[in-house]
Amino acid sequence: MATIFSKIVKGEIPSYKVAEDENFYAFLDINPLVKGHTLVIPKREVDYIFDLEDDEIAAMQVFTKRVATAIKKAFPCIKVGQAVLGLEVPHAHIHLIPMQSERDMLFTNPKLKLSNEEFIEVANKISQEFV
Repeated sequence: MATIFSKIVKGEIPSYKVAEDENFYAFLDINPLVKGHTLVIPKREVDYIFDLEDDEIAAMQVFTKRVATAIKKAFPCIKVGQAVLGLEVPHAHIHLIPMQSERDMLFTNPKLKLSNEEFIEVANKISQEFV
């Protein structure tokens, strides 16, 4: 059975895409900690990130770096934090979160409530910076 993330990659469930290549897909977290909170996933469905092949995980990190660079340009911050949790969806994913302080990375923080228009604006800002 396909995960929600696989359905997003296939276009069966809408998402706020910020970047994509043949192997990876980046889109906004719908329950963001801060504006610009993005998820990066492999298109191949794998539950645990460390079950990816070595070349896949290396390529995923390079793709993730490109997305993080775009996030930092779109949402100026001190750093873009990276977190791998992976318990809520059985599909490997990396959280990228613009940080002004380490507190921005606390997943127990209240989530932002953004409108559809705000999500589109955030996704477009990041997408325009992605190279």
